[in-house]
Amino acid sequence: MLQKRLIVLFRSTHKHFQQRNKSDVGFIGIGNMGQRMATNLIKKGRTVKVYDASKTAAQTVAGAKVCATPQEAATDVDFVITMLPDGDIVKKVLTAEDGVLKGIKKSALYVDSSTINPITAQELHKITAGEGIQFLDAPVSGGVTGASAATLTFMLGGSQEIAKKVEPYLLQMGGRIMHCGGPGAGQIAKLCNNLILGICMIGVAEGMNLGAKMGLDVKTLSQVVNTSTGRCWSSDTYNPVPGIMENVPSADNYNGGFQVQLIAKDMALASNVAVSCGAPIPLGSAAHQMYRTLAAYGKGNKDFGIVYQFLQGQLDSLPK
Repeated sequence: MLQKRLIVLFRSTHKHFQQRNKSDVGFIGIGNMGQRMATNLIKKGRTVKVYDASKTAAQTVAGAKVCATPQEAATDVDFVITMLPDGDIVKKVLTAEDGVLKGIKKSALYVDSSTINPITAQELHKITAGEGIQFLDAPVSGGVTGASAATLTFMLGGSQEIAKKVEPYLLQMGGRIMHCGGPGAGQIAKLCNNLILGICMIGVAEGMNLGAKMGLDVKTLSQVVNTSTGRCWSSDTYNPVPGIMENVPSADNYNGGFQVQLIAKDMALASNVAVSCGAPIPLGSAAHQMYRTLAAYGKGNKDFGIVYQFLQGQLDSLPK
């Protein structure tokens, strides 16, 4: 009887550790988004290894094992995710001597949630396919608010079969998964979305600034907009005017959030894609130059909602 109980206990324990090992994740790129996404995986019971070029940033993910290289983070895990600033860095992290390809196993799943050029994403598909690795481009929308709340939208490009396999991981970091098409399609969708986002943020900032200059209470104006046709994500979820909303970058001196330098990068990518296919984007081009100007004045690391204070004529007194 005792022997049977020990056998049952052993099998139960063995199964537990097998399931735990199956849930292992390697997360590479611990910025404002990555830190929150990796933390949500841990909260949902995943065992997570992290790597970032900044060890200090990597250490902000409580409960994760900090790795010395991308290779180490990708070794002996079932799922690898990269969340990095640009396509060149993603490619380097993938192919370097101590990169992902040196550690990842053939049965693992790999998604890149960075926002990069669709052509670069298609190149990554070819590289990983040549190594027998299951890969998707999977950029996200929802910002730090969505990353914190695990309500991000993932836009997938690549095989539908692989898309089904990654769902259990992605739904622990997000609330919706959209399969957009073949290789690079996720990045195309993301660039179109961020083109709209960059324009809308400036529109909200312009309207709120106009109301403030005319003496209207900004909280009242915000309520009007958010129950009227001007409503958008930048007005009802991520308002750029200090004092209207809590837990958004405008309430914290425009720290954290979606950095000016990143929206400028994304709009540059959208501009390049637009030129390649002959699509005019006059408002996108104007918005791009606005964010480039903010970056040139040293505000590249601030949240892009800081455009509101720029329009107020407070350039010299903008937060450092």
